[in-house]
Amino acid sequence: MSPIAITLIFLAFAIVMFVTEKLPLAVTSMVVCVGLVLTKVLSVKDAFAGFVDSNVILFVAMFVVGGAFFETGMAYSVGGLVTKFAKTERQLIVAVMMVTGIMSGFLSNTGTAAVVIPVVIGIAAKSGFARSKLLMTVPIAAAMGGNLSLIGAPGNMIGQAALQKMGLSFGFFEYALVGAPILIAGILYFALFGYKLLPEKSRNAGDTTFDQQIDYSTVPSWKKKLSLIVLVLTILAMIFEKQIGIKLAISGCIGALVLVISGVISEKQAYKAIDMPTIFLFGGTLSLATAIEKTGAGKLIANTVINSAGKDVSPFVLLVVVFTIACILTNFMSNTATTALLVPVSISIATGMGADPRAVIMATVIGGSCAYSTPIGMPANTMVLGPGGYNFTDYVKAGFPLQIIAAIVSFVLLPIFFPFFPK
Repeated sequence: MSPIAITLIFLAFAIVMFVTEKLPLAVTSMVVCVGLVLTKVLSVKDAFAGFVDSNVILFVAMFVVGGAFFETGMAYSVGGLVTKFAKTERQLIVAVMMVTGIMSGFLSNTGTAAVVIPVVIGIAAKSGFARSKLLMTVPIAAAMGGNLSLIGAPGNMIGQAALQKMGLSFGFFEYALVGAPILIAGILYFALFGYKLLPEKSRNAGDTTFDQQIDYSTVPSWKKKLSLIVLVLTILAMIFEKQIGIKLAISGCIGALVLVISGVISEKQAYKAIDMPTIFLFGGTLSLATAIEKTGAGKLIANTVINSAGKDVSPFVLLVVVFTIACILTNFMSNTATTALLVPVSISIATGMGADPRAVIMATVIGGSCAYSTPIGMPANTMVLGPGGYNFTDYVKAGFPLQIIAAIVSFVLLPIFFPFFPK
């Protein structure tokens, strides 16, 4: 069997497993990685190269930095700020989405949601507003906020890693050129119209783990302050990477080391903060991306897509196709897995038609982040399922209009900031 055929079989296997989750995502990723070595499609070095990628180091470091921010209760304090400025239900929705979106731009989407959910439950209990209306906006804002920076979501770094192999890259805030307008549009939509579509469910308090308030009063104030200072300084170092001459991964490592050495977060807490499934998913799927590129499977897929669209397909039509595929898939499988699968194919499409790889990858990553309409699109969606008392249709009613809004914003801004064929 040819290497192309073997690679396509593993690609099909990964898609089916990612969608059905018969195996954990990280396990599927490693099955593919090891399988590509056993079938001699890739060498051991090429298959496992993703695990020593600088972006994996950055992931690990930022998990620790973010973990300190969460463990000290500083993130909880930031989330609690919404109670000081919002009194009506719509004001609360706007405040929750703003805080969640901004935090998610620099921290783990899942971690941000885990901190904000109990805050929102507490707000709902004190104010008398339906928790189900407020909670639904948390994962949506986390998904949109993930596109505010390069480190906002794993998918962003997957796109960056692919570009770096081609000698290209995105700036720290370049995703925000499209991501920030989507977040703003989403907040405005819920403030003006969308709040009417948010589900209002009755639910007894105290029946989920998120109803249990964590006591952070025993955490010394200096730890809270230092966790915030280190986080801000680490982000600033990443923003000014070129000016200071320190790579993103190194800045992240410095921040993580300062927090552990100073005792803000213990070694055990640091290890606990690292999301190993994400690391294995990222490293393992990079092997599939390498196989798709090296065997020519990506070129075959790209040619098929281009030929089916027609010889004289316009860049805008291609943009719509790439974005829509990512947008649909991400609601039925992990948004990280969606991006990991589609990025190498997108690069092949860009190469096949001579388009700018940055433009195609940006469309793929932004489309892959639009996981608003199902409870399985991303972990944060699932986390609010129980506390909110939702069913599948609740996600569709609240999230699908936002997907349309995100698509419209993307179709307007992507050709402006990231044209497929720049002049």
